[in-house]
Amino acid sequence: MLNRFKLATKFTFLLSLVFLCAIAVSGFALSHALEQKAETEIGYRSQIVAETMSSVRNYTNTKISPLLLPMVDTQSTFIPETIPSFAVREVFENLRKNPDFKDFFYKDANINPTNLRDKADDFEMKIIERFRDEPELKSISGFRDSFEEKLFYTARPFSLTNSTCLRCHSTPNAAPKSHLLSYGSENGFGWELNKIIGTQIIYLPAKRVFDDANRAFILFISLFIGIFAIVILLINYLLKRNVLQPLKPMAQLAQKMTMSQISSEEAEEFDRQKLTPIVKRNDELGQMGRVFQRMMHEIYAREQQMTQQLQKLRIEIDETRRARQVAEIEGSESFQQLQEEARIMRSKRNAGNQ
Repeated sequence: MLNRFKLATKFTFLLSLVFLCAIAVSGFALSHALEQKAETEIGYRSQIVAETMSSVRNYTNTKISPLLLPMVDTQSTFIPETIPSFAVREVFENLRKNPDFKDFFYKDANINPTNLRDKADDFEMKIIERFRDEPELKSISGFRDSFEEKLFYTARPFSLTNSTCLRCHSTPNAAPKSHLLSYGSENGFGWELNKIIGTQIIYLPAKRVFDDANRAFILFISLFIGIFAIVILLINYLLKRNVLQPLKPMAQLAQKMTMSQISSEEAEEFDRQKLTPIVKRNDELGQMGRVFQRMMHEIYAREQQMTQQLQKLRIEIDETRRARQVAEIEGSESFQQLQEEARIMRSKRNAGNQ
């Protein structure tokens, strides 16, 4: 099919095909790289939030709780600030008041929490079971679709490492009365030291990060397409100027020479105006132009030699023809009779002179 088109058209088509394949491959690689970058970025954000909440939990556990625990037995109302999870949740809720973090979510997802708002759902239960099955696993991250929104989550295993926490979470009999009055005796008990009972999980909206990645992808692809289009036009222009235009007069010359449609004067003019600039080049086209020039000179030298030989042959043919005609005339009866009459007349003239 391509054989029906000119060289420039075929070259442009093939070059465009190569560039389209390059754009497709580079677009796929770029898309994958941008997605990885977006996932890394959102993972880094979630790690920062997780470390911040862990710092709040540790501070509450080591600094706040020891100060407030003596007051738990004397107060009729339970002081929730003694619970690290409560402090973490309150700090995170204050963080969510910032519009930039309003879509962030934090949860101490437990199997048997004191506060039912911390009850792990089916998705979070699978994460807790995985932490239990793989004790060496320190973190799990990925994506979760929730309410038609894609969320990125980072989960860490949660277990009791401080024995003082067992006072409120071992058995109802050991718990302070104020704790039982506030939360009851049915939930949040039976916890064991150093045993995974839940997960600290953070949810971050992924839409904004991936939207930024998609915008960057569209921008990069647009730049690639623009650059490739400029390159195609530039290469096409250079191809026509440096290759196709020098080839065109040589093709015309070859066609005229094969059809004998060019005279020596036209050939000399063609050589001077079109071939001379080409033969001065040092590339392959210059070499081809010199071959055409030499071939043209040889052809016209042979034509001139053939013309001279043809003229000589014509002269020889004319002389042979005249000799044959003379011989035919001399061999005719009328010519011999004329010769005889001329002989008799010369004889009579000679006799009279004597």
